[in-house]
Amino acid sequence: MDYFLDEEQMMIKDLARQIAEEKVMPIRAELDEREEFPWDIMNILAQSDFLGIYIPEAYGGMGRGGFEFSLAVEELSRACLGVSTTYAANALGTYPILLYGSEEQKKKYLPDIASGRKLVAFALTEANAGSDAAGVQTTARLEGNEYVLNGTKQWITNGGEASIYTVIAITDKSKGARGASAFVVEKDTPGFSFGKKENKLGIRASSTRELIFENCRIPKENIIGKPGMGFIVAMKTLDSSRTGVGAQGVGVAQGAFDAAAAYALERQQFGQPIFSIQAVQHLLADMATQIEAARALVYAVAKFIDSKAKDVSKESAMAKLFATDVAMKVTVDAVQVMGGAGYMREYPVEKMMRDAKILQIYEGTNQIQRNVIGQALIKETAKKK
Repeated sequence: MDYFLDEEQMMIKDLARQIAEEKVMPIRAELDEREEFPWDIMNILAQSDFLGIYIPEAYGGMGRGGFEFSLAVEELSRACLGVSTTYAANALGTYPILLYGSEEQKKKYLPDIASGRKLVAFALTEANAGSDAAGVQTTARLEGNEYVLNGTKQWITNGGEASIYTVIAITDKSKGARGASAFVVEKDTPGFSFGKKENKLGIRASSTRELIFENCRIPKENIIGKPGMGFIVAMKTLDSSRTGVGAQGVGVAQGAFDAAAAYALERQQFGQPIFSIQAVQHLLADMATQIEAARALVYAVAKFIDSKAKDVSKESAMAKLFATDVAMKVTVDAVQVMGGAGYMREYPVEKMMRDAKILQIYEGTNQIQRNVIGQALIKETAKKK
């Protein structure tokens, strides 16, 4: 689908692929085995201006949008989802500031984010607030000119490595979800610490940690938007970022397909390459078709979101749902095409299959995406009557 990309978009895609092939692929197995945070790769991406793709030029960014960001995510995901998760989570944490931050907050934080001097994390999930995002129990109490945060966030990507955290906390328990607010919390703030680093099935190069707030005091002006807007900030952030997860799905599926197809041309059985066997051809044909369909949907929805459409929840959910389900199916099928070799760690598809599973879970499980789509369809259908 490169034929409709403009010159700058093609440059972003090509450079991301070059970084993925030359810098990420040679060390992806080692990063996975050692659970090593990919600082060197992130620094290379920063030097290439990739951390500011979607940030306006006024704040030091490239001034492009979610579509261009998705192109970069897709190419990195072909090589390693652990690396691309680290990269994509940085944008996830930035969106609350970009969408709802004050001019002062944007000037203070976005230039450092765009340059890569500071990484970002988004802190919504808790032990009792996963799919039920309204179940947040971390509190922020206003005392004079400061908010005092108390609570624990769970499974936060880039936790412990990021310098800036966008955090959702309850400022008025009596209002339920409407009592949540969003804040910027800096890493070295007293009362802010980190719990255990999780040992995961996949995306092992990315850092996933607990955030602990114990009477953590932050300036009143660190609130994002207005008190009570936290749930809106979180949901609009996820609407904006889910095409990035879809792009991850497309990328890892493409990487798995490429590895399986190359193997099928080399592997001889019954006196011929297994690619010549119709059963294998059909597997690969289905994989290729599903990838192209997912790519088309992700690209279309990313462009739709960039058009500043008012409500993108349904389309965003569709892109995330479809592309990540494709990623899981294609990576499993890639292992099947490669047989016993596909199950071995010396080949990349074993890792890709492990990595792909999280795409159906984080940033809203695919069951939740179906709920979002279903509710939108009810409203659309009712309007037609």
